[in-house]
Amino acid sequence: MNQNQLVEKIFNNEKRFVSRAISIVESNNSNSTELLKELHKKTGNAYRIGITGPPGAGKSTLTNQLAKFYRKNNFKVAIIAVDPTSPFTGGALLGDRVRMTDIGNDEGVFIRSMATRGSLGGLSKKTIDAADVLDAAGYDYIIFETVGVGQSELDIAKTADTTIVVLVPESGDSIQAMKAGLMEIADFFVLNKSDRPGSDSALTALKTILMLKDHEVNDWLPNIIKCIASENVGTKEIKEEIDRHRNYLVSNNLLKEKREENYKLRIKEIVETFIQGELWVKERENLLKESLKNVLEGTISPYQVAENLYKNFKNKAEAGK
Repeated sequence: MNQNQLVEKIFNNEKRFVSRAISIVESNNSNSTELLKELHKKTGNAYRIGITGPPGAGKSTLTNQLAKFYRKNNFKVAIIAVDPTSPFTGGALLGDRVRMTDIGNDEGVFIRSMATRGSLGGLSKKTIDAADVLDAAGYDYIIFETVGVGQSELDIAKTADTTIVVLVPESGDSIQAMKAGLMEIADFFVLNKSDRPGSDSALTALKTILMLKDHEVNDWLPNIIKCIASENVGTKEIKEEIDRHRNYLVSNNLLKEKREENYKLRIKEIVETFIQGELWVKERENLLKESLKNVLEGTISPYQVAENLYKNFKNKAEAGK
C-alpha cells in the first residue's frame, strides 16, 4: 500500500490503518515525516483534553467515564494512555488499556497506549504526532491520560487545549508541595473519590491555594469539581466544565493563541531534533570520547569541549555549502 492510499484510509477513519499510521509515527523514520506532512491539512478539528495527576488518583477511571459520556452524545473519542516505558522492552506497560476494556470494543472509540520513552514531562514527543493522526482521522475529542509523576507533568500543558488535574482526598497534605508544578498547569481540578474522609480539608486546601494566586482581570479561574469516578458521579459536571473552558478560550480568541504557541514550541523541538541528528555523527562522538579523559584530569573544561564540538559542526556545515 502506498502512502496516498494509507492517507485516504486514515481520512475515512479505518481503525486498522489509523493504528498502522501511529506505529509508523512511533518508528520515527522518514516515512513518518512524509505521512505527517500529508495529514496536517486535516488536523485542528479535534479538541484535546489532558488528564493528569498523581498515581492512584483514578485518572484511567475518569477517562473511561468521560469517553462513555461523549459516546452517548455520538462524539468519536480517541484516548492516548501514556504509560511508563518498560525497562525491558522500551514499550508501554499497557496498564491503562487493560482498565478500559469496557469501551475498547466501541467502534467510535480508539485507545492507544504509548510509552513515555524517558520523557520527563510525562509525554513522549511522538504522542503529539499520534494525536495528529487521530485528529486527521476525524475524532472529535482526543484525551491524553498521562503518567502521574508530579511536578514534571508540564508537557501536557503544551499539548492539550484543556488540562484537568485529578487529585484525591489523600492529596491534601501534599497539595502545598505540588503547587509550584502540577498545580500551575490545571485549567480546573477534579477531586476524585470525594466520598472518602478528608475530602473537605483537601477541597479547602485547594481553594486556599487558588485564592492566593495572582489573577489578571477577566482571567480564567480554575474551578474544583468533586466526583466519584468509579460510580460515574460528577462526570456530567466535568464535561460541562470542559465546555465552559472551551467557550472561554474561543470567545477570548485564546484557543487560536494557545495552539499557535504550542506549534511554535513544537517546531523548535523538531528543528532541535534535526540539528542533533546532524551534530552527533560518528566523527563528533569520537571527538567527545577522546576528550573525556582530559576533562576528568582537569586539563580541559566541559565548556571548551562543547565549544570545540560546535566549531567542528559549524565548519563542516559551512564547507558543505
